[in-house]
Amino acid sequence: MGIFSRTRDIIAANFTDLLDKADDPEKMIRMIIFEMEETLVEVRASAARTIADQKEMHRHTVKLDRLQADWGEKAQLALSKDREDLARAALVEKKKAADMADQLKAEIAVLDDALRAYELDIEKLQTRLREARSRQTAIAARLESAENRVKLRTLLASERVDEAMARFDQLERRVDYAEGRADALSLADGTAKPSLADEIAALAGQDKIDEELEAMKRALSGGADDSKEA
Repeated sequence: MGIFSRTRDIIAANFTDLLDKADDPEKMIRMIIFEMEETLVEVRASAARTIADQKEMHRHTVKLDRLQADWGEKAQLALSKDREDLARAALVEKKKAADMADQLKAEIAVLDDALRAYELDIEKLQTRLREARSRQTAIAARLESAENRVKLRTLLASERVDEAMARFDQLERRVDYAEGRADALSLADGTAKPSLADEIAALAGQDKIDEELEAMKRALSGGADDSKEA
């Protein structure tokens, strides 16, 4: 496949369709990037050769222009010496140099068109390469995320997780039992220290008892006064 046809195929390629049809999208995108990088190197190399050829042709055209001027001067000199035959021969050589210069200039114009095409192709290839690399990054991130989700779900569905949770429950029950024993021992020997909430609640309860006691005293005192009056 020629460099131009391959470049056109890559530029026109639909990445989404290629990836949708691929068994391994990650591998496919790597192959696409490799192909594009390789093609980009070849296109740049071809452009470099074209530029070198163009510079060489420019040098030849400059030489041919000087040669035309030289043959023109010789023709004038021969004609001034009444050597029309030599003047005619010099003009023939001048025309040959002019024809060669025109041919080279036409070839240089063709190379100019080729360089413009190379420039456009390189720009498009670089754009497509950036797009492909971006897709590669996105695919790699999606693949890693999917693999992590698979690992997590596999782990959650594993019997080992249930066993581990059961062991945690057993440990919590052992801790609850140990704390219960400690609380029971404190109650038994009277060393249990009431909590702040318990102390505040006791104060509130004491206030109610005091109020009720005062009420009873007033009731008794009132009854005694009624008996005396009777």
